Amino acid sequence: MAYEPPFSLNDEILSLVADIAQKVGRVTAREEIRSAPKLRKENRIRTIHSSLAIENNTLTLDQVTAVIEGRHVIAPPKDILEVQNAIRTYEALGSLKANSLEDLLSAHQMLMEGLASEAGRFRSGNVGVFAGNELIHAGTPARYVPEVTGDLFAWLASTSAHPLVASCVFHYEFEFIHPFSDGNGRMGRLWQTLILSEWDQLFAWLPVESIVKERQEEYYHELSCADAVGDCTGFVAFMLKAIADALNESLLSSTDVGINVGINVGITNEATKTEEGVLLLVRESPTITVAQAAEQLGVSKRQAERVFASLKARGVLVRVGANRNGHWEVVKKGFTSV
Repeated sequence: MAYEPPFSLNDEILSLVADIAQKVGRVTAREEIRSAPKLRKENRIRTIHSSLAIENNTLTLDQVTAVIEGRHVIAPPKDILEVQNAIRTYEALGSLKANSLEDLLSAHQMLMEGLASEAGRFRSGNVGVFAGNELIHAGTPARYVPEVTGDLFAWLASTSAHPLVASCVFHYEFEFIHPFSDGNGRMGRLWQTLILSEWDQLFAWLPVESIVKERQEEYYHELSCADAVGDCTGFVAFMLKAIADALNESLLSSTDVGINVGINVGITNEATKTEEGVLLLVRESPTITVAQAAEQLGVSKRQAERVFASLKARGVLVRVGANRNGHWEVVKKGFTSV
């Protein structure tokens, strides 16, 4: 019997899939990402920095940028090599096939060359994930790894699940198997990106990893919970929320400087509604914090910070007094609706 990963399609997941599919069609930056090298570069840098930072790479975003640009960086050689390898691997994304086990091994070879003795090969020994001295996850016994990884790829090739769901399920199952001696986390995230990009090329450049990095503790918690209950439905919902928030950021982004900088004012109704929501909250409660506004509007803190920053830059919103004890004031003449 063909392998079927344990998960279920509940109302939350179905709603997230519909929401994401709608957002993909509305992302103004979509065509720009495909055609503008600057936007692709900025988002690729964010992706690489975030994915490696989750694995304890010490380089800052500026240092990752410097490495990508070929400038000298003073940092641990291993961390620099991780960035260099990640650059090569993500640049090769378009030549890889999500359903190809051979491509998985080739990608691992590129990603872990000089970093892992078994780069490009399934691990020969058993492994575990530890928190201190406590074993929190034991990978599939090494002798079964080729078989169960093959089963997972066969499922990916034949499943009728929406690619958004299938990519999340694959991500979890890959981490559960832990097929390599090292690099499993970054490979799992890379392969989810590949699966999504085959559904829509936008995802080759959308830095979902930066959202995961912000929620790193929750990311590992959901992986552990899925292990404990033998079902990855919760992890699927977590990853879909991260994807939705990455798309939300792109809807609020400036078309001039890319997904990761600025607010796309006047381009989308969603951006305008978010700004209007911020101004309404500020009028009602001038001492409201950015975090409180984000919570009440149902957006990420990063999105709220960008909205506040844009409104301040355009003279719509003024901060009076210190950050801790000050308040906001709205300058009505500076705001116009679409």
